[in-house]
Amino acid sequence: MDRRSELSDFLRSRRARLSPEDVGLRDYGGRRRVPGLRREELAQVAGLSVDHYVRLEQGRALRFSPEVLDAVARVLRLDPSEREHLYNLAVPEAGRGGGAGQRVRPGLVRLLAAAEGVPAYVVGRRADVLAWNRLAGALFADFDALPPNHRNLARLLFLDEDYGRVYRDRDRKAEDLVAYLRLDAGRHPGDPVTEALLAELTERSPEFRRHWGAHGVRDKTRGRYRLRHPAVGDLDLAYETLRLPDDPDQVLVFHTADPGSGSERALAKLRAESG
Repeated sequence: MDRRSELSDFLRSRRARLSPEDVGLRDYGGRRRVPGLRREELAQVAGLSVDHYVRLEQGRALRFSPEVLDAVARVLRLDPSEREHLYNLAVPEAGRGGGAGQRVRPGLVRLLAAAEGVPAYVVGRRADVLAWNRLAGALFADFDALPPNHRNLARLLFLDEDYGRVYRDRDRKAEDLVAYLRLDAGRHPGDPVTEALLAELTERSPEFRRHWGAHGVRDKTRGRYRLRHPAVGDLDLAYETLRLPDDPDQVLVFHTADPGSGSERALAKLRAESG
């Protein structure tokens, strides 16, 4: 992922979401060559010269003050994940760097094992699955049977038909996952392993190419997914993520069912059958 072209495409995609009226400007009509807010309109509202903003969007300079980036983020109505992505691209020192081996502490592995009643796993860089408990393996995929480089949520979703069928709301899962992968790529620009993964997914999956072209950016926080398991049927599970304070590239993900629900009974059955 080339940082300059990614920055340019990202800003253009965010401008396309807005109209002059959205930022308090009057639209005098006339046909627009491309939809959305024009560069000069964004620069006007942000209090920048047009040339200054154009240099940012075209990637002709990659040293911009926080004040400039904040003004652009404000006008484009970027959410926290999108704002972080802008900073990671425009000020690479704001990213987390890295590239060291991903290791899960033994204490976290024990925590996963102790959470017997809920599917749980640790996600690292590039959406790699680094550790998991027995119930997560029974519900999502037999991670033990996969080669280490295939224990990746994006590779599984877009290249493995069995895993892809787990999600009844697959398109939303795909959108969320690609947005998370883009945020990670922005945090670690130029990482060769990430570049190889993106190249493989782009070549082999039209679905991935479609979602990647939308330039969504989103962190993994909390939500719900509708799942389907061949042994226990449909489940509706909430998920919560906990980012490790001493290693922000790793997050714990826990899936839970509403008390007394059919999904809770299905998880209990799956736990018993996978004993």
